[in-house]
Amino acid sequence: MSAVFDARLFSEVFITLFVIMDPPGTVPIFLALTGTMTRQQRNRAARQAIAVAFGVIVVFAVFGQQLLSYMHISLPALQASGGLLLLLVAMELLTGKAEDPQPSGNTKVNVALVPLGTPLLAGPGAIVATMVFVKGSDGTVADWVAITLGVLAVHVCLYLAMRFAGVINRILGDSGTTLITRIAGLLLAAIAVQLVADAIKAFIAAG
Repeated sequence: MSAVFDARLFSEVFITLFVIMDPPGTVPIFLALTGTMTRQQRNRAARQAIAVAFGVIVVFAVFGQQLLSYMHISLPALQASGGLLLLLVAMELLTGKAEDPQPSGNTKVNVALVPLGTPLLAGPGAIVATMVFVKGSDGTVADWVAITLGVLAVHVCLYLAMRFAGVINRILGDSGTTLITRIAGLLLAAIAVQLVADAIKAFIAAG
């Protein structure tokens, strides 16, 4: 069994990505970004967001290092840009802008793709962590299976959290959801600032 599956690596990938991508923590942000949608639209947005996040992580896992090297982009630069994008989303959550209906001129904007799919779910932290696991693996079938299953398992957890976000919304009510959304915005802003700070430290260390 160990020849085709590395249980230790699977657990490391799953736990690391679960903590970074934080399925329970995505619920209030998901509710805020899809607050004006119907239940069917919200379910479709959840599926699209998961598909986008999984696709982005897989692409960076397979081609990320080559892509960054070709474009002369360092991992700290990717981390800093993701942090700035998350900070913009956090400001919208804190001010309530994300809960406002989209103007008629922006009806084609799909929040399931941006910012939900990326950079909220497939953010710099998850991308970099996956790239590190791939780079540190032996390249065997067991390692690839373990990494792939670990990524899949986390995305299943993310989908379940967003799929039943409506149930959580009914339990909390509008006021409770708004409160949690503001708290989530504050925490997201802190995460964004930490990402930028870590990137600055990496730039200084490299210099």
